Amino acid sequence: MKKSLNDRLFDYVIIFISVLIMIMVAYPLYFVIIASFSKPEAVLSGQLTFLPVGFNVKSYQMVFQEPKIWIGYRNTIIYTGLGTVINLLLTTLCAFPLSRKDMPYRTLLTFLVSFTMLFGGGMIPVYLVVKNLGITDSIWAMVIPNALNTYNMLVMKNYFQTSIPGELQEAASIDGCSHFQTLIHVVLPLSKPILAVITLFYAVQHWNAFFNAIIYLRNEKLYPLQIVLRDILLQNSLEAVGGDMTGMYEKVMQGETMKYALIIVASVPILVFYPFVQKYFTKGIMVGAVKG
Repeated sequence: MKKSLNDRLFDYVIIFISVLIMIMVAYPLYFVIIASFSKPEAVLSGQLTFLPVGFNVKSYQMVFQEPKIWIGYRNTIIYTGLGTVINLLLTTLCAFPLSRKDMPYRTLLTFLVSFTMLFGGGMIPVYLVVKNLGITDSIWAMVIPNALNTYNMLVMKNYFQTSIPGELQEAASIDGCSHFQTLIHVVLPLSKPILAVITLFYAVQHWNAFFNAIIYLRNEKLYPLQIVLRDILLQNSLEAVGGDMTGMYEKVMQGETMKYALIIVASVPILVFYPFVQKYFTKGIMVGAVKG
């Protein structure tokens, strides 16, 4: 069917707006990349537009020469992997029973779980609980306090309700499957989109986590990458203030491009991981967000 003039104009406007939004979103990331490879003077003077000015990798050399970087990477990978597995396990085991219509007191339990999104105990009570559990200054302090995200659980619950036919679960029950077998053999194989989305949410949350580390960790060998990068940046600033005028100028200059290099170092793993789950992202979040 041939489109009318108004339809074509509407399509052109939508395409133009979409391209404009894409440029607005993508350019800041592109600017960070070219700034990390440019001379500090060019960054400070505003000479950067679309290409690096004066190719420079000294910032990356300074970052990766720091042994703490690799310790931070190792810790963050452990926290992200272990924490995401725990998150997915608890989220699934909570969402599945709440999604079933034959669950006793399902409405009340859903309300009690949702209530935690509006009201919390506060930082000090949570810290006292973690301390009394004896998990401060340990790996568990980074994965246990945030073991379940209520919003993610409700998204997964709604996905189970709206996308998994109840007849399939009833058929599995008639065939002799227990609730756990139904979850493993029927529900989860049909839930790849929402599992991919929730995995991405939790992985990004753990990868960028730093507040819990500030509160619960004292041992530098347990610091995640974000804390290590912050310390490197602060250390570079303090050395610049404490040095002579020539050294201070050089360190301040190099510190400007180091900021951008640190952003790239912290962001690349997630940017590499995202394309593998991108095809599930839209379907999972849209269907899971529908009110059940």
